[in-house]
Amino acid sequence: MKKETGRYEAARDRYAAFGVDTDAAIDRLLALPISVHCWQGDDVRGFDGPGVLDGGIQTTGNYPGAAHGPAELMQDYDFALSLMPGKSRINLHACYAIFPEGRFADRDAIEPRDFEAWVRFANERDLGIDFNPTFFSHPMVKNGLTLSSPDPEVRDFWVKHGIACLRIAEYFAKETGKRSLVNFWMPDGLKETPADRYSPRKRMAESLDRILAAGYDRSLISVSLESKVFGIGVESYTVGSAEFCTAYSIKNGLVPLMDNGHYHPTESVADKISSMLLFSDRIALHVTRGVRWDSDHVCRFDDEIREIALEAVRCGPEKICLALDYFDASINRIAAWVSGYRAFRKALLFALVHPGKMLAECQESCDFTKLLVLSEEIKTAPFPAVWEEFCRRAGAAPGAEWLEKVEEYEKEVLSKR
Repeated sequence: MKKETGRYEAARDRYAAFGVDTDAAIDRLLALPISVHCWQGDDVRGFDGPGVLDGGIQTTGNYPGAAHGPAELMQDYDFALSLMPGKSRINLHACYAIFPEGRFADRDAIEPRDFEAWVRFANERDLGIDFNPTFFSHPMVKNGLTLSSPDPEVRDFWVKHGIACLRIAEYFAKETGKRSLVNFWMPDGLKETPADRYSPRKRMAESLDRILAAGYDRSLISVSLESKVFGIGVESYTVGSAEFCTAYSIKNGLVPLMDNGHYHPTESVADKISSMLLFSDRIALHVTRGVRWDSDHVCRFDDEIREIALEAVRCGPEKICLALDYFDASINRIAAWVSGYRAFRKALLFALVHPGKMLAECQESCDFTKLLVLSEEIKTAPFPAVWEEFCRRAGAAPGAEWLEKVEEYEKEVLSKR
């Protein structure tokens, strides 16, 4: 490892004047994992069906080189991970089962053996695995409904799917030696204004009760529930609203999960983090970038992402399961993966070197003049030098040099698909 640069030494001294230890911040960030979603590489197609994405979500774009099948997706995922500084985890959807030769199982009957290839992949790279039941892009999503459907056959199918996913997540945790988060998101809703909002939510709660009644090992896995304000084709009513998911999670000891693209544009997920952690020991985040009505743009180092990172650090990022969730098919998919990851990692470092303790002391003592002045002064601190040092210690390029590797990979691999 090369000796730290003069730029970093100067930056470290500048931050020290604010009471910030940049070395400690870098070490903390190096140990903080981010769960990286597999579905960016193939536009959320998965391997268990014809690959038509529906059920309240949509991927736009047709950039060449999308992964087709497990081998290509794993190849691309592995390459993307090599360009991501810091610790990572794998985030899988159930539709990415890799069935042993001669076997196929519908989603209500998937088993741990259908994910053995992912466990081998994870263990070879010392990665944990998080998991998501796939309640979309399937014929049993009837009239936009799954666990809340008035049809008991539909509900039964998806209840079995949820239970199967709990068993698979337990398998992941046992095989990797790392805890797994199982996140439930259901796209259930209606296109037009409903005549009855209560009954679908009652059915969804009862269905979730049945899934949880099957039991799961809380020493191995955590279960989270994710809300959404609306989806494509379900614009007027979403069964799993923020109020429903938060209340159900707190009542049943689940982990509330917030996706910052799943709220009204004027709401702030950053503002919600402290409230959630007052009533839940852990929470989870799916970090994305909402643009108007669309929730799944590639993360950028922008005001919203920085504010989420700041609040996560203030409240304790070790209490938060941090994951990414975006899918863009209009640009090189690997570049999207890496750029979004690095943007969020950069935001976390920005938050870790922010003088939160000093500023909080100003607020507590009601010294709002000093709070205002210091808040402005820190904006010109030499953060880029700290980011460069973090990348150096993580063995990664600090700037856009990684893009040259992606362009070469596109030339040698993606363009030949």
